Amino acid sequence: MSSEFIKSLCALDSLKVSISGVRGIFGNDLNLNDIVYYCRNFSRLIKSKKCVVACDTRPSSSVLSNMAVASLMERGVMVYNLGIAPTPVVFKESRKYGAGLIITSSHNPLEWNGLKFIVDGRGINESELEYMIKEKPFSKEKIGTELEADSDYIDKAVDLIGNVKGAPRIVIDVGGGAAFKVAPQLLKRLRCNVKAINEKPGKSSRGPDPTYDKLLDLVHASKRSDIGFAFDLDGDRLVVVKDGKKQAPDVTLGLGIAKALEMRYKKFVLSIDTSVSIEKFIREEGGQTKRSKVGETNVVDLMIKTNSQAGGEGSSAGFILPKFNMCRDGLLTSGLIASMIGTKQFTDMVRFMGGYFQLRTKMNVDTRFHKKTIGSLSKKMKKQFSEIITIDGIKCLIDEDSWALVRQSNTEHIVRISAESNSLNKVKSIEKQVSKLVKQSYEEARRSRNH
Repeated sequence: MSSEFIKSLCALDSLKVSISGVRGIFGNDLNLNDIVYYCRNFSRLIKSKKCVVACDTRPSSSVLSNMAVASLMERGVMVYNLGIAPTPVVFKESRKYGAGLIITSSHNPLEWNGLKFIVDGRGINESELEYMIKEKPFSKEKIGTELEADSDYIDKAVDLIGNVKGAPRIVIDVGGGAAFKVAPQLLKRLRCNVKAINEKPGKSSRGPDPTYDKLLDLVHASKRSDIGFAFDLDGDRLVVVKDGKKQAPDVTLGLGIAKALEMRYKKFVLSIDTSVSIEKFIREEGGQTKRSKVGETNVVDLMIKTNSQAGGEGSSAGFILPKFNMCRDGLLTSGLIASMIGTKQFTDMVRFMGGYFQLRTKMNVDTRFHKKTIGSLSKKMKKQFSEIITIDGIKCLIDEDSWALVRQSNTEHIVRISAESNSLNKVKSIEKQVSKLVKQSYEEARRSRNH
């Protein structure tokens, strides 16, 4: 990694490069040269010389999409262009073509954008990322071609889910994002009564990330419906609103798991920041659980290694059913949850998870001090808590119902703090205590640099 560009990844205002993709603020730390660089390098991983491409509805997406397509074609790749399409659709289609590329930064603010890379129907792993960003000479290639592409995603999802009984009334908030067509079409095909808000692409009354937004319009509209669904800009995250109340992101995963248990699945993978209530529910139903690092690719990798049947990330409201799609699939999950409305498994899971409380915050920590901050924090937490897990950041287990986790974000220049307990007052106290330790560790890291 000798180029000045790669060196700049360590700078404060640098791109965020991880297994979740390449992300940055367009015109600031993400520019057209970056798109060319990473798309050229990604071409090394495309063995089939075919790649399906799509983008979300961000203001910069069409510009970046044109540059990405040209860069792949320069490397001899045949591009199948879906235009605007949700991330789960691209993952599904990439199984047909061998590779996929999405121009998106998912839930990040609108001024951000980026690239998400797919090979063999899954996101790239850490070894593939390392290989991809190494500089190597390119041989001259025959210019690839570009074709418009269609998707049979809805047909395949309907085949899996089947008709939904009772024609439930569902209001969906697509946030002006890439799911503006597919989400309502899928639910209508499943015989749901659907009302959409923020359905115009690029226009929305709320922010891109439904896990943090209050979703006031959806909350209001859901009072006259059986359930409400909110998608992020690329359609992989799904937040549930029920009876006028926004549910925690973990509830999305919990309901997906409940459906998987109904389908007689028993082996699951959950990210380390997922609610302990889901793990307990699985155990009570006779299932088994493995824990992975945060990041859908990490979850999928462990699923493949352990031959697990379902799982996901509670923190990102993401359920993964690998036989259908090896990514968080908010579209499929909306249909699966719709099929459960009014059933015992739906009621049991919501009630069970209602006894647990999660707090998730983020703290701005200068990228240059992430490692030192985490290192200092690790020493402090080991002194204060008896059981520590370090597979991803630092997680302390306080009791069988309470924990806290601090880790560097894969998608933003921040440190994430998560905490959970079966007592609201207790989780507030835990979060406050751990946040204080993070601040102290950050200050120590900054002082050590100055000296």
